[in-house]
Amino acid sequence: MSRAKFFLIALVCSFCWYLVPGYLFSTLTSISWICWAFSKSVTAQQIGSGMRGLGLGAITLDWSAVASFLFSPLICPFFAIVNVFAGYMLIIYMVIPIAYWGFDLYGARKFPIFSSHLFTAQGQKYDISAIVNDKFELDIGKYEEQGRIHISMFFALTYGFGFATIASTLTHVALFYGREIYERFRASYKGKEDIHTRLMRKYEDIPSWWFNALLLVTLIVSLILCIFLNNQVQMPWWGLLFASAIAFIFTLPISIITATTNQTPGLNIITEYVMGIILPGRPIANVCFKVYGYMSMSQAVSFLSDFKLGHYMKIPPRSMFLVQFLGTIISGTINISVAWWLLNSIENICQDDLLPPDSPWTCPGDRVFFDASVIWGLVGPKRIFGSLGNYSSMNWFFLGGAVGPVIVWLLHKVFPTKSWIPLINLPVLLGATGAMPPATPLNYNAWVIVGTIFNFFIFRYRKQWWQRYNYILSAALDAGVAFMAVLLYFSLGMENKGLTWWGTNGEHCELATCPTAKGIAVDGCPAR
Repeated sequence: MSRAKFFLIALVCSFCWYLVPGYLFSTLTSISWICWAFSKSVTAQQIGSGMRGLGLGAITLDWSAVASFLFSPLICPFFAIVNVFAGYMLIIYMVIPIAYWGFDLYGARKFPIFSSHLFTAQGQKYDISAIVNDKFELDIGKYEEQGRIHISMFFALTYGFGFATIASTLTHVALFYGREIYERFRASYKGKEDIHTRLMRKYEDIPSWWFNALLLVTLIVSLILCIFLNNQVQMPWWGLLFASAIAFIFTLPISIITATTNQTPGLNIITEYVMGIILPGRPIANVCFKVYGYMSMSQAVSFLSDFKLGHYMKIPPRSMFLVQFLGTIISGTINISVAWWLLNSIENICQDDLLPPDSPWTCPGDRVFFDASVIWGLVGPKRIFGSLGNYSSMNWFFLGGAVGPVIVWLLHKVFPTKSWIPLINLPVLLGATGAMPPATPLNYNAWVIVGTIFNFFIFRYRKQWWQRYNYILSAALDAGVAFMAVLLYFSLGMENKGLTWWGTNGEHCELATCPTAKGIAVDGCPAR
């Protein structure tokens, strides 16, 4: 069968099937059978819920749940899947249960086991609006009146392992790729060209001034925003330059991790941490600093990936540059327009406690972004992870992350014949749950299972099929879901035409968000 025919068949199948979990039977998105078996047990639902708990045994029949947060598992190398699986199992099924049920660290049982929300010491959701003044800055008096912010055990450990991931990235790249980076840098000036580079010589290269001019224009515009709209942006001009320097420093090591594992560690936590220490109480400044520091690096890695693909596919470099430039302008404009439209047309958007459990407008990613701006920007890391907060011990994760790759490297030197040792990639392993939240254990369960089937069993026993159709299948599944999702929204979603029955009422794990500590009363939860 030709690739085009296979793609068309797979696309049609994906398109038709998504009607079932996307509209007719949305419970298939998260089949949490433990919740069904123990409908009145808080602990059982905490363990079994795929969306709000640890997701033990939770599965999905929805491709969008498989590839929505972690990208397609069909295009990820198997050793990277094993590293992600090891880190995921370590964090979700060992560290969190021990910390939550075993030691009740930081009063963990007062809060849900899996949540990105912010809480008071009494287990109630924190009222952020009560501690913000008219300038969107922290009101210290009202903050002290309401008390310290508390987060779930899962959320706290997510940040801890995020600290370790950043530190381990630098150490891992320096030890395992430092010499290669140096040699390839020298070879770029003195070495022989490979076949791909020689073939690309027939095209005109991109003039350096194109990049330099674009960089200069964006820096000037950004500086103008920081200087003349400082009351709105809150970030000083030197913050922009500092964020740009962070993005520049981390682009190379994170690009290497991405190129070898298809997993990209994020700079979001370290940029938030740094700006939160320098300028606490300014959430918008913190968000802007994260965008310039983290998203600049992320977009650089994405563009490098595009150029690499274009290099192998022999696409003219200038055409690649223009497509990237125009695509960025168009997509940015459309994204802002759509966001503005949604914010003004959908009531209670992004407030998951006021909407049905299967609503598409709960905005899990934006909720995490908002909560992060409160933790790092408004309140500041000193009052959360510093001397004035509850979670200062999480800073030890920086040291653990930095030392970890050294141990792996030493083991590799001591046992050079053990080829599996250098495959232990701690930036990927420690950052396995970096997408959580907003990703959930359900997404990871499905991603690991599908990735293992295709990258191990099918590659090993049907290698010719894998080489011919694997990436085509991944693209077809993505396209089918996307087309049906758009069709469902414009044909049914805009008219508010939906089905209401057991199969469209979420995953049926309502008790998974309940605390387990005695004396904590939460609406909808059994008294203890």
